[in-house]
Amino acid sequence: MMSFMKGRVLVVDDDTALAEMLGIVLRGEGFEPSFVADGDKALAAFRESKPDLVLLDLMLPGRDGIEVCRLIRAESGVPIVMLTAKSDTVDVVVGLESGADDYIVKPFKPKELVARIRARLRRSEEPAPEQLGIGDLVIDVAGHSVKRDGQSIALTPLEFDLLVALARKPWQVFTREVLLEQVWATGTRRTPAWSTCMYSGCAPKSRRTRSGRRSW
Repeated sequence: MMSFMKGRVLVVDDDTALAEMLGIVLRGEGFEPSFVADGDKALAAFRESKPDLVLLDLMLPGRDGIEVCRLIRAESGVPIVMLTAKSDTVDVVVGLESGADDYIVKPFKPKELVARIRARLRRSEEPAPEQLGIGDLVIDVAGHSVKRDGQSIALTPLEFDLLVALARKPWQVFTREVLLEQVWATGTRRTPAWSTCMYSGCAPKSRRTRSGRRSW
């Protein structure tokens, strides 16, 4: 996992004074900044520095920030924060639609910029929500929900955990003891209520094909 103390930030801005100030602020917060002042050189600098985040000015010599943003976004999902003196709504919309993740209007407070950088880096580290699909069932693990053909299915927490355990390994035959360990999380061999509920229609039904595979 990338640490904020080692985060690399590429600053694409032709304002020398601002770039110098950003360098001081970023280094003071533990980041490793690199700089490029020309839009035509931005993509090459991005590929060379491999940053964890890009601070990108909208108005640049050569390619403008919108075009640079699109080029970077075409090959990377790295967080991009636009820096610009323009505050018009149209510019904000165009910047975000070109692939930017955030937009800060100059002048800005250094602490606010650092907070936004950290927030974007934190979000980029978060894993994508796990979803499992079996036939027409869609299981949202993080959201703790199950849908079939777009319709929600009400399950108890225990039934949901059981379904997830089976869905993650659909071709595996589970013994009751293994499911007890994974779902019930106890060492007892007593039969909990859900083990009989599976056969009485309380949980989503499954059937086996001739090949032995489970079909939901």
